Formats: sequence, C-alpha cells, structure tokens
Amino acid sequence: MSIGAINNNVSTTSAANTSPAVSEKAAEKAAETTAKDSAKDSGVVYEKGSSTVNTSYVKQNQALIDKLKADADARVSQLRGIVEKMMTKQGAAIGQADDMWKFLASGKYTVSAEVKAQAQKDIAEDGYWGVAQTSDRILDFAKALSGNDPEKADELLEAFKKGFKQATGAWGKDLPDISKRTYDAVVEKFNNWKNEAEDKSSTSVETE
Repeated sequence: MSIGAINNNVSTTSAANTSPAVSEKAAEKAAETTAKDSAKDSGVVYEKGSSTVNTSYVKQNQALIDKLKADADARVSQLRGIVEKMMTKQGAAIGQADDMWKFLASGKYTVSAEVKAQAQKDIAEDGYWGVAQTSDRILDFAKALSGNDPEKADELLEAFKKGFKQATGAWGKDLPDISKRTYDAVVEKFNNWKNEAEDKSSTSVETE
C-alpha cells in the first residue's frame, strides 16, 4: 500500500459530507492503485524521492489500516444501498460510479423521516461523518500508512488535497459546507502533526 491511498480515502469522504462518505472511500481507491505498482512485503511503499519508512511501525498498525478501510467500505456500501433504493423509488438509476453523488448534489429528491434523522445524526458534531471524527480518521490513516513519520506530512497532505479535488468532480459542483470544514480541519491536523515533530526536533538540538 502507498500514500496514494490517502488520496482516495479523501475523495470519498468529501463528496459524501452531505453524506461525507465520498472522501474517505476515494482516498483509499487512489492509494490502492498506487499500491499495486509498488507494494512490497512491508505493505507500504512510497513513490520515488521518499525517505525510508518505519516498516515495523506500519506492520504493527496493519490491523488499524485494514480496519479503517473496511469501515469506510462498509459505510459507503450502506449509504449506496440507501441511495439506490431512494433513486429507484423516484424513477432514477445509477448508470455510472459518480451518478449517486451527482444525484445527491442535485437535491432533487425526497427522503423519509427515518433516513433524514440518521443522516443528521451521522453528520452532527459528534457523528461518524462529522468534521471531528472524519478528520481524525484521515489523519490516523495517514499516520498508519507513513509509519507515523511526520516528514511525510506534506506529501500525504498533497494526496489528501488531490482526493478532495476528485471528490468535488464526483459531486459535480462545490462540495457542501461540512466538507469544506472537514478539509480545513484535516489541513490543520496535518500541520499540527508536522509542527509538533519539528518542535521536538528543535528542542532536542538545543538541549544537546
């Protein structure tokens, strides 16, 4: 698996922040594509120019990586099932992968009280697809993939931004406000991760 994975995980969660599922799922897909070309026994390989990764850390966290991916897959699959039923009832159909997101982005549909209540719960401040939990999962995924190497923060953040752009394309227009707030939260958490490591390094040099 490579850092491209963060890219797809993001693309799915962002578009789905009406259903924030789109960015996380997409980030994983991008990563899996890169991984097929570069994966080794450690399960994590970076593109050219990358420094050595802490493969032992990655191996220890493979269960977390697998869990995050499986969880995102399950959540998106659940969402897709709900949307497909809704589209069928309203005379629409999913012909391409992006159709579901464009259908949701159009706003031209009705939902049951039960589905609406669940969606509101999921994107609430403390919800699974809320800003805090979603941004935390993306950072956790990045740390697990990088071997918790903060020197990879900028590279992984660029992959996240690419995934977010892909999600915007899948959505067909600007993403909802919750996606934008999630984006800002992810950028802040990546920068904090990188800066904390730089502060520790600076402090260590001063005390030597």
